[in-house]
Amino acid sequence: MNFTYLSQVEGPEDVKRLSFSQLSELAEEIREYILATVSRTGGHLASNLGVIELTLALHYVFESPKDRIIWDVGHQCYPHKILTGRRDAFPTLRQRGGISGFPKPSESEHDVVETGHASTSLSIGLGLRMGMELLRQEGKVVAVIGDGALTGGMALEALNHAGHLKKDLIIVLNDNDMSISPNVGALSYYFSRLSSTSSYQHFREWVDGIIAGIPHYGGRLMDMVERLKAGVKSLVYEQNLFSVLGFEYVGPVDGHRIDRLVQVFQDVREMQRPVVVHVKTRKGKGYPYAEEDPTTYHGVSSFCVDSGEVSSSEKVTFTQAFSQALLCEASKDERITAITAAMETGTGLAPFRQAFPDRFYDVGIAEQHAVGLAAGLARAGLRPVVALYSTFLQRAIDQVIHDVAIPKLPVVFAIDRAGLVPGDGETHQGIFDVPMLKAVPGMTILMPATADEMHLMLRWALERGGPVALRYPKDVCLPPLSACEGELIPGRGVFLRETGEAHVLLVGAGGHLRELLSAAELLSGEGIPADVYHLRFLKPLDLVHLGKIFSRYRGVYLLEDGVASGGVGETILAAVDVEGVRLVHKGVPDEFPTHATRQELLADYGLDAAHIAELVREGVGGSRRLHSHSA
Repeated sequence: MNFTYLSQVEGPEDVKRLSFSQLSELAEEIREYILATVSRTGGHLASNLGVIELTLALHYVFESPKDRIIWDVGHQCYPHKILTGRRDAFPTLRQRGGISGFPKPSESEHDVVETGHASTSLSIGLGLRMGMELLRQEGKVVAVIGDGALTGGMALEALNHAGHLKKDLIIVLNDNDMSISPNVGALSYYFSRLSSTSSYQHFREWVDGIIAGIPHYGGRLMDMVERLKAGVKSLVYEQNLFSVLGFEYVGPVDGHRIDRLVQVFQDVREMQRPVVVHVKTRKGKGYPYAEEDPTTYHGVSSFCVDSGEVSSSEKVTFTQAFSQALLCEASKDERITAITAAMETGTGLAPFRQAFPDRFYDVGIAEQHAVGLAAGLARAGLRPVVALYSTFLQRAIDQVIHDVAIPKLPVVFAIDRAGLVPGDGETHQGIFDVPMLKAVPGMTILMPATADEMHLMLRWALERGGPVALRYPKDVCLPPLSACEGELIPGRGVFLRETGEAHVLLVGAGGHLRELLSAAELLSGEGIPADVYHLRFLKPLDLVHLGKIFSRYRGVYLLEDGVASGGVGETILAAVDVEGVRLVHKGVPDEFPTHATRQELLADYGLDAAHIAELVREGVGGSRRLHSHSA
């Protein structure tokens, strides 16, 4: 692809050499480059198309990396990456050995922190600002946060603290959906510009100093002046959360007008107090399909740029199976409600919302509140289902324990993206939920392998009297298996392959069983018959029953698509010791998996069919007992 201006940009300093008209041309070239790349690699599209002009204005005014720019969530950092020396590497986005889809300091000095979860930038930015002051380091701190991320309690906590401390923190509110201030006209814009100019700020500080210095009456006069200023401002635009918390408020500003953004950022850069710059942008800007449907094009697989058609598979995914099962059960039981945290489409709840709008709750990016809300619904006699990604459930573990598990409430947790997750890297891996949930008294954890078993387990979970978690990967379901249609017996699983002559048993659960079954086929072809056992339950475990099963084999291999430390295999190893049986445990080792495909990650950790088969070959004739956590 041939670009006039993008080819000249090797770093942020090159952006500063361009005129506003040239920057507008550069914005369109970046838009085209992102579309071409993401259509092939997949990734976050709409959010990145919406912040191109904003990113250019930030790098035009601020001096990265001396000025620290923090991208909340991080899923809108593609233009930033392209402008900070990674233009040529951008086609490797989210690919094994390529650049990450999120900020990553190991990639560039311009990436301040690793981000992948929402609502963290303000706390980190405030701490960074305070640390720079203590260490007498130069530079500004700019936190770019979307309106959706402000629904997270952590962001609101940081706003409260930052406004109280009056630290020099610049917050750029990227408002691409909800409206915080209704007045977006020219008068509001110019009033905001006036209040953010350095001359106004110097004059304000001079006047405030004189008034505050008046003996006896200074304090009272300052209170009167502040109320007067608030009253004058309210004639132009309404008081909002930020001004109430002690921030200077600038905006709204058109987030696609580079000239206006640059003017405002230049003024704000000279301020020495906390400020919020309210920027209005449009998700999917410049690509009609993404503008019309930003949800579908938020995180996409490969797609056709011309038609907008997103690649899909005819096979049923676990998310689709959950969606269909929940619809079926909800049609028969009016007590069933569904809750998610800004992941209506990703968790498969969009059909539920359409069918039962009064029983669907999207709480925004607020996982703690989602679980607390579910606890309240359960106390009222309903049957709430909380659908979250595994990596985001981490944010609500206290509520799971305190608000749901202790009172033994009937809340079902549908944990999507459990296990190794493709593409998104360290921040999105769903490998930690088992150790966290397994430690919670009264928690039941199941893993379905097929679409039918998903329905069976969901129905069973909804009938229970306490908390139940269903965890499943970002993958397609196994084909229908008769063994997965039988009655659920707490703590016990089923054989998916039982030859009657095998000396080797492969033990796993859920979607990962595909690899175990393939490994068994490979071994069978080499004259090493192997059986496959599906645990179904990760908690509780009928350990006596498992011991009896294991006693029939010479080697038992406990394989799990999650961290080995604290995993199910570790529990079994600690409790089951059968004379003459060699036990081997394999899971994800003590490290954060990087970005790659799911199959590549399974291979990296010896959890794919080929490596499992090799592990068994090596174990033939080996020692009686081995506990292995490493790949």
